[in-house]
Amino acid sequence: MSEKVPQTLANHGRIDPMFHYVLIPALLLCFGFAIWFTIRRASPTHIWLDVFSFIVLLLALHCRRYATKVQDRVIRLEERLRLAALLPAALQARTLELSEGQLIALRFASDEELSELTDRTLREGLQAKAIKQSIRSWRPDYWRV
Repeated sequence: MSEKVPQTLANHGRIDPMFHYVLIPALLLCFGFAIWFTIRRASPTHIWLDVFSFIVLLLALHCRRYATKVQDRVIRLEERLRLAALLPAALQARTLELSEGQLIALRFASDEELSELTDRTLREGLQAKAIKQSIRSWRPDYWRV
């Protein structure tokens, strides 16, 4: 996937326009109207419409969460393979100590600085944000949504 703007710490967050700008606002609008109709004229039908609208909104949010978790699992696998290929044996033995968030943040580190940053993360217990801020040569991930 080609991108015109190089990815950095400042712009690496991704938005799915269909989800963030269309689906969620539309579902929130439907839920809001359902509540409004219930307030204006309460009836069992309107209450069920409220419940149904809320369930559909939750369903959309959970689907997004599940998709993100699947991406996290794939990233963890990719990074474990990358760490196995690039780190010295002594450091490889400690990679199981890395948390999910740390692994996901390390994906942005270039191959050249991965060993040093992994060692520092394990020694200092860096969290994801600190890991990303420590990266000097950003390795973009344009596929994550």
